[in-house]
Amino acid sequence: MKIALMDSGIGLLAAAAAVRRLRPDADLVLSSDPDGMPWGPRTPEYVTAHALDVARAAAAHRPDALIVACNTASVHALPALRAELEPTLPVIGTVPAIKPSVAGGGPVAIWATPATTGSPYQRGLIREFAGSVEVTEVPCPGLADAVQNADETAIDLAIAAAAARTPRDVRAVVLGCTHYELVAERIRAAVRQPGLPPVALHGSAGAVAAQALRRIGAGPAPSAEPSEGLAVLLSGRPADLPGAALAYAEGRLLGAVSPAR
Repeated sequence: MKIALMDSGIGLLAAAAAVRRLRPDADLVLSSDPDGMPWGPRTPEYVTAHALDVARAAAAHRPDALIVACNTASVHALPALRAELEPTLPVIGTVPAIKPSVAGGGPVAIWATPATTGSPYQRGLIREFAGSVEVTEVPCPGLADAVQNADETAIDLAIAAAAARTPRDVRAVVLGCTHYELVAERIRAAVRQPGLPPVALHGSAGAVAAQALRRIGAGPAPSAEPSEGLAVLLSGRPADLPGAALAYAEGRLLGAVSPAR
């Protein structure tokens, strides 16, 4: 079994680690675009063109499924990716976990990039899934870039600024950018209020990993013999995991095997 994941940068680590936990025997292909990132502030045409290039590089490794582990690419490029690659290669997009976040009744905050916050796409998801639950959209300028660069000071500053814009009574936070899942516990600590239970965080990594397995007719097998298959592509070039990836537990989990060039 081989699962490919694509993103502009290291945001794909969370979903890749989720696949590794569900199916440690799966070979992984990690395809990102350091030459073209960030995708968030770019035009839909730019994102689509770069997403197709990144997906083609991954598809050349003949995976069984491709996870688009990027909210921006899922918004702008998913139809083009599916039109080119399916049905030969199943393509699984990433959607902010708004639906499960409102199950507890709210209030809910959605942390996302400035480009996504207030977008017709995100507002449509809120209308579709939130019902009468109070939802606050929280822009997080600089957070994805800080996570990408493993810049500890910038991460702390960006999280603190977003936490200050988050209502004190929220009971759940949706992580609307895959990069944010790499610093989930720091976000949880920043929004926690004294005397109240911890805020529930809702990311997408586990759901997209499980969906990828379903699409290829496979189930979880967490005790399977671990695979050493890991291919890393940086703007199409075979490479090692970026150094910044190893700053996160998810990257260290994947870095425990040697990349296959």
